[in-house]
Amino acid sequence: MSEAMHPLAPHHLPGFIVAPGETDVLFTGTVIFIIALLMMLGSLYFWLHSLPERIAHGASQVQFQLVAVLALLALFTHINVFWVAALLLAIVPIPDFWTPLSTMAESLARMAADRRQAPAPAASAPEAIAAGSPLSVNDAPLSQVRVVELEAPSAPPDDQHRVPANEERRP
Repeated sequence: MSEAMHPLAPHHLPGFIVAPGETDVLFTGTVIFIIALLMMLGSLYFWLHSLPERIAHGASQVQFQLVAVLALLALFTHINVFWVAALLLAIVPIPDFWTPLSTMAESLARMAADRRQAPAPAASAPEAIAAGSPLSVNDAPLSQVRVVELEAPSAPPDDQHRVPANEERRP
């Protein structure tokens, strides 16, 4: 075979075409660039998926756990509704219902303990009323407690509050 070039071949080859047996620099650079780009995009993806957890970090433990579970579900199932729900739940604070309820329960427990330790009244309710001593509802037996219904104040007729159309309103 002859080493002569084909007559239709260009006389000058571009720089990215390498001779056989030499290193292809453009291909190597492109592979390194694509690998670096994929690593950066993967890091961005994981950073974005952890955004709701970072927002809810200062919230209550229950809220943080709910947000973390929703973010993991979104990460593994690729259902974006879970991620949006986690983000909304992280942004909107959940009110603390447990603390007031536990405080009420502790107060009621203390009141019940105080009532169990209180001595029984010396006189029955009718004798205490006759003697003129103060009597609370807790001292009276349940059969002697009477419920008194109070009347609501009567509302004035609507005509008294209306301003006639021909009169001007003054401040």
